[in-house]
Amino acid sequence: MILPISGVVLLGIVCFIFCRKDGLKTSHLLCAVLFGFYLASTAVAPSIKAGGESLASLLGGLRF
Repeated sequence: MILPISGVVLLGIVCFIFCRKDGLKTSHLLCAVLFGFYLASTAVAPSIKAGGESLASLLGGLRF
């Protein structure tokens, strides 16, 4: 349960920073869309959530 909440918070902070700094550009729009899918309960949201969890587990498994 920690991962989805922290993902939403992280994407929300990133979107806020992008909007305050430069306005919302095309690359920033992608972040905002992902943020929207995490908050929404659409049919596509579970697939995006699973992709985010896969990416997080991949990054979490990296050893430096």
